Amino acid sequence: MNLKFMKTAAYGAVLSAAMLTTSIAAECIAPANPGGGWDFTCRQIGKIMYDIKAVDKPVQVTNMPGAGGGLAYNHVVGERGSDADLIVAASSATTTRLAQNAYAGMTADQVRFVGAIGADPGVIAVAADSKYQSLNDLVDAILADPGSVAFAGGSAVGGFDHLKPLMVLKEAGFTDITKVKYIGVDGGADAITQTVGGFTQAMTGDMSEIVSFLANGDIRVIAVLTEERVPGFEQIPTAKEQGYDVVAVNWRGLYVPKGISDDQFNDWAGKLQQVADSPEWAEAMAANGLAPFTKVGGDFQSYVDGLVSDINAMSKELGVIQ
Repeated sequence: MNLKFMKTAAYGAVLSAAMLTTSIAAECIAPANPGGGWDFTCRQIGKIMYDIKAVDKPVQVTNMPGAGGGLAYNHVVGERGSDADLIVAASSATTTRLAQNAYAGMTADQVRFVGAIGADPGVIAVAADSKYQSLNDLVDAILADPGSVAFAGGSAVGGFDHLKPLMVLKEAGFTDITKVKYIGVDGGADAITQTVGGFTQAMTGDMSEIVSFLANGDIRVIAVLTEERVPGFEQIPTAKEQGYDVVAVNWRGLYVPKGISDDQFNDWAGKLQQVADSPEWAEAMAANGLAPFTKVGGDFQSYVDGLVSDINAMSKELGVIQ
């Protein structure tokens, strides 16, 4: 064997070994175009993971819009099912669509939901001059006469805004949810306008949609659907403290391919927890109107499983799905 070949072979062996020991840069798929919630999740979480050294290379972001997240979901399940370097942005819209079979037969158990570390809290609000002073007042009115209260929300019938008050009513023992009036309008601002104008008795939406109206004194928020009161809005009681064990938030988080190992799943959960605990993430939440909502690993997977089951059952009752 000539010396030149031996040197080349040795160099190749060293290079191959170096490539094997150097970690591959992680990829985060945002199932939408740049801008918006899923893109924000990938870019902010990925950037902070690198900044705090949870990963040793910058996280690559791939935008994959289509079918309300369905294109990316199909791609992960069909082609990347054991890719341990892949994370995918998700939110409550992801689980709602899976629960309602909006991803063409794909199911929530085909991936693993690794965690959520921030959320836009769900709220139920009434006009400032409403006779309903509390969530209990509103629920009692519906229990006595289901047709006496109509809700306005920024999602279509069967969407997440529609489901929020139904979750509360389920906790109150109300069973015939088809009798609850709901009007789907084009966004939270329109839902508030309907309620302030007296066309509906309450609106259901997210905290980010109501902040300016709350500051102007147009509405009263009678419940926030979080575990604890939201920082900066401590005057608003939770549904839980009023007797309804409901947490309904537009969470921001990630899922990973189902075929990765438990150790790899737990590793991603740990990285996400590091981001959640960082001052950089606290600043990102404050700048983007998010509240703390940290569930990672098995705790989050259990939460998602319950959410999908509940939404699926209610969607069938409403006739949104068969």
